Amino acid sequence: MKAPELRWGVIGCGIISNEMADALAAQGRHIDAVANRTHAKALDYAARHGVPKVYETADELFADADIDAVYITTPHNTHIRYLRAALAAGKHVVCEKSITLNTAELDEAIALARDNGVILMDACTILHMPLYKELRRRMLAGDFGPVNLVQNNFGSYKELDANNRFFNPNLAGGAMLDIGIYALTAARLFLASAPDQMHSLMTPAFTGTDDLSGMVMRNAEGQIATISLSMHSKQPKRALVSCDRCYIEIDEYPRADSARIVWTEDGRVEEVRAGQRDKALAYVLADMEAAVAGDKSLAEFQLAVSRDVMALMTDARYSWDFYYPEER
Repeated sequence: MKAPELRWGVIGCGIISNEMADALAAQGRHIDAVANRTHAKALDYAARHGVPKVYETADELFADADIDAVYITTPHNTHIRYLRAALAAGKHVVCEKSITLNTAELDEAIALARDNGVILMDACTILHMPLYKELRRRMLAGDFGPVNLVQNNFGSYKELDANNRFFNPNLAGGAMLDIGIYALTAARLFLASAPDQMHSLMTPAFTGTDDLSGMVMRNAEGQIATISLSMHSKQPKRALVSCDRCYIEIDEYPRADSARIVWTEDGRVEEVRAGQRDKALAYVLADMEAAVAGDKSLAEFQLAVSRDVMALMTDARYSWDFYYPEER
């Protein structure tokens, strides 16, 4: 974290919020303010992480002139409400994945950020991990030859429970927004342009949320990506990028710090390492601080990728006739 330090506020006190506090602390930095729907949890969080300001409401935090940036870590379907208020208040915002429910909400947030002269950033770790920046650098330099095919799997095993947020439509449950965003983001980073053709199938859980799905996509350059998702059936988190000169394997790809390149000509195996998976959120926060300090090109690229991914997720869900209550 080389850029000037920001004064951070956080909305929500769940797992990611605690990881954020730990990531900042590991870099000798801290959170300045917290707000949570349950005030007692915010007080506990503040005591645990040494946060000096605890607010009753998010709006009170957004009104604090001493806060520069906000990390939103609440459930997916609450993001747009907090994004509207934070961006309108002139705060830079990092928002947990999925950054919004759909394309319309993301377009609204992007416009608000532009109109208020602030940075909006998607916290999806794949956008920020050093490994992907290094692999993209080499891809764009032509090291791998043309990329032809990307195949990404992600499967979780979550208990089938209607109250579990992973299967609860009232909490924006389902595989697409929770894990599909990783698979699609990892694919989009290696494609020359966003896919303009897509075919997909989905099998719902008993609650109506997407449980199993498969997607096949092709862009104008003829590159193909295939995605396989499951919320109640374990799969390896495995990404495969097939190029003219090699193929690239990335295991545990949401926070990957290593990749394996197998060269076509001689079968040689190259190990690529960059970053550390346990610093994933530190890379997110570092990218935001760098963007606020003036390095906006990376932030603009990342948000463009997020926009492409959100369009794919939204189009797929709507083709399945799967809408969240807020969308009806």
